[in-house]
Amino acid sequence: MDESDLRSVLSTVRECVRGQVVPAETQIDSSDEIPDEIREDAKRMGLFGFAIPTEYGGLGLSMAEESQLVVELGYTTPSFRSMFGTNNGIAGHVLLEGGTEEQKKEWLPLIASGEVTASFALTEAEAGSDPSGLTTSARPDGDDWILNGAKRYITNAPIADMFMVFARSDPGAVATRGITAFLVPRDVPGLTVAPKDQKMGQFGAWTADVTFDDVRVPAEAVIGGAAGVGIGFATAMRCLAHGRIHISALCVGMAERLVDESVAYARARNQSGKPIAAFQLIQGLIADSVTDLYAGRSLVHHVASAYDAGTDRKVGPAAAKYFCSEMVGRVADRAVQIHGGSGYMRGVAVERFYRDARLFRIYEGTSQIQQVIIARQVLGEAAG
Repeated sequence: MDESDLRSVLSTVRECVRGQVVPAETQIDSSDEIPDEIREDAKRMGLFGFAIPTEYGGLGLSMAEESQLVVELGYTTPSFRSMFGTNNGIAGHVLLEGGTEEQKKEWLPLIASGEVTASFALTEAEAGSDPSGLTTSARPDGDDWILNGAKRYITNAPIADMFMVFARSDPGAVATRGITAFLVPRDVPGLTVAPKDQKMGQFGAWTADVTFDDVRVPAEAVIGGAAGVGIGFATAMRCLAHGRIHISALCVGMAERLVDESVAYARARNQSGKPIAAFQLIQGLIADSVTDLYAGRSLVHHVASAYDAGTDRKVGPAAAKYFCSEMVGRVADRAVQIHGGSGYMRGVAVERFYRDARLFRIYEGTSQIQQVIIARQVLGEAAG
């Protein structure tokens, strides 16, 4: 994207986030729902397709450009970004990474416009950090496939129009082989979405279990066509690498908001006849958070640039996800500490962000999985 166009997009999104979404955060947290007018504004700004190429109706942002946009989105409740995150991220990227040209032309414009919400259905009860252990099955039946199984914690499942479903199509293959990705519309017989999960935080972002009971889909539903049979796991891993940089940028945006909240409170809150900003121990907490923020921002910028250049799409994304998700947790903890008792009260922004931030160390690969990825890549065969 042209630099002036990017600046315009970032300015428009910042104005929306800080002028419309931030004032609605308490309402979103209490109602567990994004207001319709905010959703429609997100559509108008192209946020449902910012990572989708322009030829399919999206904004076509590079990873470096996307990361700048996501930092802006991270300044408010993460449920705002989650509303369109799967379209741009792990769900939409399944088609970008593995779909046929016909599948891309049919579905990506609908995803980019927000007319269709897509979900990424990989995780299962016994296949979380190790998705290669998934047991959802896909067996051929004439020209069709029959899907059976259950998926867990599927983001946007309650409002999804379509699911990118990963199922084992060859039970005799090794764990990471024999998995195929399918494009499954919500309205097919046998597909059931459970009531939304009751979570700790990130209210307004919905997840739910999804079950498949003899769900019949045509051969055309295989993502990638005949060539896509058995390679779904590799497609999923490529999508997750992109998603990890995206989440890292989101963490940077939240850390920026937490620093701003901490600084504003330290300046306004008086104790012993002066602002608590005058106390060096408070200054130390803020200095540590600002340093964490600077480090995270620089790491995301470097890793996103390397991703675009194709020089690092494994260690960098994992390192960024690991550091930034842990970093924002530290910044949130310090923000609550700076606020004291008020930081533990509902209705105070840092209390909400403290709950919201906890999930970043879990989804799209836990911190422990990122450690394993990083170590195995740099150690090679010596890692075992």
